[in-house]
Amino acid sequence: MICTGRIVDVHQRRIYPGHVVFDETGIKELIPDSRVTGPYILPGFIDAHVHIESSMLLPTAFARMAVRHGTVATVSDPHEIANVLGAAGVHYMINNARETPFKVFFGAPSCVPATSFETAGATIDAAEIDRLLGDPDIWYLAEMMNYPGVLHKDPEVLAKIAAAQRHGKPVDGHAPTLAGDDALNYIQAGISTDHECITLEEARFKALHGMQIIIREGSAAKNFNALIPLIGAYPDRIMFCSDDKHPDDLQVGHINTLVARAIALGYDLFDVLNAACINPVKHYRLPVGTLRPGEPADFILVPDLQTMLPVATFIAGKKVFERGQVFIDHKIPAEIPNAFAAQSIVPADLRLPVHPGEAKVIHCWDGSLVTKTKMYPIPQGHTSFEADVAADVLKIVVLNRYRTAPPAIALVHGFGLQQGALASTVAHDSHNIIAVGTSDEAICRVIDELIGSCGGIAAGWIPCSICRFR
Repeated sequence: MICTGRIVDVHQRRIYPGHVVFDETGIKELIPDSRVTGPYILPGFIDAHVHIESSMLLPTAFARMAVRHGTVATVSDPHEIANVLGAAGVHYMINNARETPFKVFFGAPSCVPATSFETAGATIDAAEIDRLLGDPDIWYLAEMMNYPGVLHKDPEVLAKIAAAQRHGKPVDGHAPTLAGDDALNYIQAGISTDHECITLEEARFKALHGMQIIIREGSAAKNFNALIPLIGAYPDRIMFCSDDKHPDDLQVGHINTLVARAIALGYDLFDVLNAACINPVKHYRLPVGTLRPGEPADFILVPDLQTMLPVATFIAGKKVFERGQVFIDHKIPAEIPNAFAAQSIVPADLRLPVHPGEAKVIHCWDGSLVTKTKMYPIPQGHTSFEADVAADVLKIVVLNRYRTAPPAIALVHGFGLQQGALASTVAHDSHNIIAVGTSDEAICRVIDELIGSCGGIAAGWIPCSICRFR
């Protein structure tokens, strides 16, 4: 097979007209031809860190959407399903991904459970991590969220890192705001990436000391604007990722949108493509083609180098997308595993006693995973709290999905709800039911909806007064 167009050679930093000769075994030859016009041919994009589960899609369905945007591969952490189902969830994702030509490279989730403060559905200890890392379908130790465990030399944490080193596989990081000696100690423990940097200064420090910085722009956390200036100084240490991509956002775009935004800001085309196409292959040693002879035929065709809207995507020499049509089977049968045993609650279960003075409130922002604490005044004479819509102080409730247990209740600011409630079991990292609402009745109603469907996302509307004290 032959594709003709303007070949974008990222390695040699040049563009020339020519032909790409390839088959399902790989690229055979790149033939320059000055007579050629047509689309630009460039390596396919790679999402360098993503939890496919966050899209609420199976890998096979995720693939059908991602190839439309020129993504040919993902570095995927099955952390979310592992916190629900353990190692069985990891193998479920691997087996489903095998049904598609899309290239999914899974890691061994390092933090299951993610925290001792919440109940997860499973535990993956160092011995299980060692077994997973021995599987050829596992490419790395996924994000080491337990950075306190690293810094305090927790034996179980260090054993997981040692297992990855023993298997010759990289270790992904997760250390937001970590700086100075703590950051150096974290890096020196063998952790080589971080997708959680928030400020340019933080990312620059970590890159200077050898880390690969993965610039994240997902559905919840958005760090592209803050971190993209780093690409000029460290073009060989930058990658792009979505981390958590909701299906409506995935319909709009994927890594291609980050490439287009970076180019529009004036950053060097080849530095940007290096981050999107080459650096993940080098760092994780992935069998993904970068448009060189002898490599897999993983490439895309785009009409211009500004919008980065693919007209065709090829994976392993097969055309998987062309001009609106996806050539990946959408009728692949799959079992739907679950672990769900939550029981209904009533408004009385959500009573939150208060005392005059100030109460702590979780202060959250759209576009950030980082929260702060704010204080909320409790008026004299009130003994319990329901909601203060005018002040945007609402209840947030966590209900165990794995066994019957009393709900955990706190206050939250930043949702801006005026009526009703929201609830979800897509709730990092343990995926219990989390609900926020303007009344206890509304919260109970949306929780009941999730119990009836054994998980998902629910929204409900029940009228409430402006301030709900009792």
